Amino acid sequence: MARALTTKTIEAVKPGENRREIPDPALSGLYLVIQPSGVKSWALRYRYAGKPKKLTLGRWPVMGLADARAAASDAIEAVDHGNDPSAAKKRTKAARMEAQLSERDKIKTLMERYGRRHLSTLKSGETIKRELNRHVVAVWGERDIHDITKRDVIDLLDGIADSGRVVTANRVRAYLNKFLNWCVERDVIDQSPAMGVKPAAKEKSRDRVLSDDEIRWFWEACTREGQPWGHLGKMLLLTGQRLGEVVNMTDREVSGDLWQLEADRTKNGRAHDVPLSETARDVLGAVERLKSDAGYVFTTNGRSALQGYHKGRNHIAKRMAEVAGQEISHWTFHDLRRTAATGMARLGIPVRVTEAVLNHVSGTAGGIVSVYQRHDYADEKRDALDAWARLVADLVEGTADNVVRIEGAR
Repeated sequence: MARALTTKTIEAVKPGENRREIPDPALSGLYLVIQPSGVKSWALRYRYAGKPKKLTLGRWPVMGLADARAAASDAIEAVDHGNDPSAAKKRTKAARMEAQLSERDKIKTLMERYGRRHLSTLKSGETIKRELNRHVVAVWGERDIHDITKRDVIDLLDGIADSGRVVTANRVRAYLNKFLNWCVERDVIDQSPAMGVKPAAKEKSRDRVLSDDEIRWFWEACTREGQPWGHLGKMLLLTGQRLGEVVNMTDREVSGDLWQLEADRTKNGRAHDVPLSETARDVLGAVERLKSDAGYVFTTNGRSALQGYHKGRNHIAKRMAEVAGQEISHWTFHDLRRTAATGMARLGIPVRVTEAVLNHVSGTAGGIVSVYQRHDYADEKRDALDAWARLVADLVEGTADNVVRIEGAR
């Protein structure tokens, strides 16, 4: 009588020139299959409805001897109950393939791939990815891209615009257009459902500047709000720099009283030095740091910079209204940059210096002169930001009566 297979005998079997099948005497129908390449696997031969059948069970040594016998026994039991295990396996495989195909065309899957293959190559990629995840994936993530219609696109953008964020709706439209066109290029869809969709509304050029009272209320609101949004708000107002640049500030970029931004950290791709006033340094010093390799100043987890700007702004705006005891006209974080520029103009600071402070390359700062902007006007920039910080302090303390007041919209 042949001896049952053991792990030792299986390991000792050598491949030959032809495919071999070695039966396991311990279980009728179970075979060890050895390919000429040396690959070993398990198979079960049985009869179903009067016809011979074969079921591949798994590969050795991933499927050991005991597991192979257990799988074969389950299959034989299925046959005894009138079921064909081979057909069941095919159905399971087909269902798995169908599920994979379905997952492949979901918006969330394609957006992840778009981010990895395209957005990762763009300087503004993280910003675009964040907006798409927030406004598109959050709504359509589980949907198949082939089910998205032009009406869906219009409804999505109208919903954003109706919430008072017209500019955001138009930006999302632009980002979504590029994503859908990328899907067309990849042969995922034949035509973009956003084709022909117009902007949600015409954008109005903003000229919102915080008034003296609003600056005072804003500062007090930031103090009450504290970390992280309160400190961020104060730094935006004091430095006049762009939101994305301040949000992604790291301790490595700050040396004493100078904040140094490399070219890849600025919107216009130009390296930029920002002198930090004493007040700005005090704000930075008040931020409780989270230990991390990234070294972000404004973060809640240490791994990434702050996100959710709209909610953060709303936190400050709510406290601002409480401080003022009245409703305040809508403002944005970018309005703080305009407020700083207007404040410096109020102080009589030359436009070319203000543009150097803001790293704004246009007008008087355009052309060849802008190539040297990082270090150009270094002393003037420091004096301008120090003067602006003093004015903010005077406004907050109510001692700026001798200065012409900013006429801000309310």
